This record gives sequence, structure tokens and C-alpha cells, in this order.
Amino acid sequence: MSDLLHYEDFPEGLVIPLGTHHLPKEEVIAYAEEWDPQPFHVDEDEAERSVLGGLAASGWQSCAILIRLSVEGYANRSAAMASNAMEECRWLRPVFAGETLTGRATVLSRRISAKRPEMGILKMKFELLNTQGELKCDVIGVQFMKVRHP
Repeated sequence: MSDLLHYEDFPEGLVIPLGTHHLPKEEVIAYAEEWDPQPFHVDEDEAERSVLGGLAASGWQSCAILIRLSVEGYANRSAAMASNAMEECRWLRPVFAGETLTGRATVLSRRISAKRPEMGILKMKFELLNTQGELKCDVIGVQFMKVRHP
């Protein structure tokens, strides 16, 4: 357990690369058919005629990709306790089928819980970018992380 990342390992300003995810059209359509069956998510012809201009992932799928990248990028190697808030979520550009996406997380602020000194509170910004460096979506959330030595 000592090799897990703890609150002390997440200084303010730390940028954590989260890895990449390629998003094939089949994945876009399958997710949308289950969770967000709007025409521009499930039908290529309708998507071409839409304001998006092509088959695009649901914004919620973009968030799900960010979560997956975060879990694989650091959370599974950390003493993460829980999360209680998503303070902000912005879908800035469509995420198109066929894109390869890269995630990163930045520690915006941190503090020790006043009520639970064994728990650190991290305010994090999670970003999803395409290979051209265009920011597709970002999420600001709160994560609880175990303190190594309370």
C-alpha cells in the first residue's frame, strides 16, 4: 500500500498525463444508441447535415472517456477515496468519430479536510484534447485522497 500515490504526491500545479483513446465510429454509435440517441450521434447522414457537421460523440461519452483515462492514468495507482462534485463541465468542440484523444489532469488547489484529517481534498481540472491540440472538453471536479501521514 505504501507505493500508492497519496495526497502529498499531488502538489498544486501538478499536470498528470492521462494517456490516449482512439474513438471509432462504432463506439460513438453504440454509446449513443444506449445513452444519448440523438440523430447526430447515431446516424452519419443526419450528423453531416447537423450543426456539428459530422458524427460526433455525446458530451457524456467525452466525460466517460476522461474518467476512464483518469482511472488508468493515476487513480488506480492512488489512495483515492471518492469524489463528491463535478463543479463545471464544458463541451467546447465536437468530438468526432475517428479522433484520437489525449487526456490530462491538473491539480488546481488542495487542502486537508477540517473534519477528517486523514482525507485530502483535491480540486482537479480534467481536459480532453485531439491530436491537433484542440481542447474538446474540460471538467473541474473534487477528489478525496488519503493523506499518507495524518
